[in-house]
Amino acid sequence: MNTVDTLAALASLAHDTKQPVPSPCISVCRIDENSGLCIGCYRSITEIIDWGRQTDARKRLVWRQIAVRAGLTQSAA
Repeated sequence: MNTVDTLAALASLAHDTKQPVPSPCISVCRIDENSGLCIGCYRSITEIIDWGRQTDARKRLVWRQIAVRAGLTQSAA
């Protein structure tokens, strides 16, 4: 399973409001200089640092942003 496939599987779990929101970390931790995003989870360093302190609602918002960044879905904007 490649990075995007792994994220897609985790993203489907993130929408289940009866379960804790899973971390998008897939242990491929390196920040791309151009985008400023982790090449594994597509989060910014700020999103990574703040993850543990965020509400489930905020985590789900980050997941929606990850989905767009990773090309799993298109932006509504």
